[in-house]
Amino acid sequence: MTISFGRLLAPLFALLLMSDLASAQSKVTIAVGGGACLCYLPTVLAKQLGEFDKAGLAVELVDLKGGSDALKAVLGGSADVVSGYFDHCVNLAAKKQELQSFVVYDRYPGLVLVVSPKHTEEIKSIKDLAGKKVGVSAPGSSTDFFLKYMLKKNGLDPASVAVIGVGLGATSVAAMEQGQIDAAVMLDPAVTVLQGSYKDLRILSDTRTQHDTMAVFSGEYPGGALYSTVAWVNAHEKEVQGMTNAILNTLTWIHSHSPEEIMAKMPVEIVGKNKELYLAALKNTIPMYSVDGRMDPKGAEAVLAVFSESSPDIAKAGIDVKKTYTNKYVEQAARTMGTNAK
Repeated sequence: MTISFGRLLAPLFALLLMSDLASAQSKVTIAVGGGACLCYLPTVLAKQLGEFDKAGLAVELVDLKGGSDALKAVLGGSADVVSGYFDHCVNLAAKKQELQSFVVYDRYPGLVLVVSPKHTEEIKSIKDLAGKKVGVSAPGSSTDFFLKYMLKKNGLDPASVAVIGVGLGATSVAAMEQGQIDAAVMLDPAVTVLQGSYKDLRILSDTRTQHDTMAVFSGEYPGGALYSTVAWVNAHEKEVQGMTNAILNTLTWIHSHSPEEIMAKMPVEIVGKNKELYLAALKNTIPMYSVDGRMDPKGAEAVLAVFSESSPDIAKAGIDVKKTYTNKYVEQAARTMGTNAK
């Protein structure tokens, strides 16, 4: 009997090749400030579509309950990159901690200040929140920043409100329905879930669209982005470029597919049992996603202006907001998108 050494060795070569490819992938841990929130969908979807793998990255997503927790993970060294709101980069600049976003996936923040269904009659305006318990994803998160800004804008001392961390998604919905809190800053799909059950749900402020965002902030206001410390970004340019390419390809995919097709790619535990409400929330959110991943300099300036208005420390810090973001990797990707885009 004749044995072909080629046939024997072929599987071995295949295994070695797979091993080499795996070892060639750079490992990156991304801390997500609440994976169930639609504001972070592009990061989760990039993983689902295999875009990180295509970029040569072995990405692990760590799901945390709020943006402040995701930030702590990076500052503490247990994660490399935050998938969270850009405003943290500006806030930390006042404390001389250098953070830099490198690809933006939310053009608008999508933050919504909602009254608990049990307190609709007593809370009819933001001024009525004085002395009340208001939920945020986590103290120190973007939901908390937004609450304090809206309180100050409406003549209230932010300290007059009790801030309660309720997470995002199902935990925030439960806290609202049970009346554990009087109001909350929420994001989709939680807002749409509540609206599905309570047709008279009172919304005090909404930033899910360009029109509403302009009304609140007097300009565009970037939301979700990938960011890390300046030191990490500078030391891992290959990985940063790979993540940027992955997010840009995912944004292209989002804007060229139907909401139903997008939902079909998301993890079942994130979509949940009520697919109709998730789909309705997704349809509300899609206009929020960036088309090109670029940071609008005017948007970054708007974030600084908002924080300066609500925080004397930031106003006095002399922050150069241009250092808190870079479009370098997005621009590099744009030069090669002919080969990357689908």
